Amino acid sequence: MKRAKKLPIALRAELKALEAVTEDEIDLTEIPEITDEEWARREVGPFYRPVKKSITIRLDADIIAWFKAKGSGYQTAMNRVLRDYFASHR
Repeated sequence: MKRAKKLPIALRAELKALEAVTEDEIDLTEIPEITDEEWARREVGPFYRPVKKSITIRLDADIIAWFKAKGSGYQTAMNRVLRDYFASHR
C-alpha cells in the first residue's frame, strides 16, 4: 500500500486554522436553505462507486443461465439484485 505524502506546512497550517472556526463564524449567506421538497427529490450518491472485490461463489446453474440470458452485464445485474435486497433489509 502506498503511503500518503506529507502535507506541506502551509496547507497543514490552513487546515489547523479551519478546524478552529466555529459554526457561527461560517458565512452561509450565499448558500440557499434546502427545502423539504428538494430533500424529497434528492438523488443519493449518483457518483458513488463502491470498491469491487473479486470472490468465488457457488450459485445454482439455472440462476447463472437466467442472468446470462439477459445479455452482457450479468454480473452487474446480479450485484444490483443483491444490493437491492441488502438495502431493503437494513
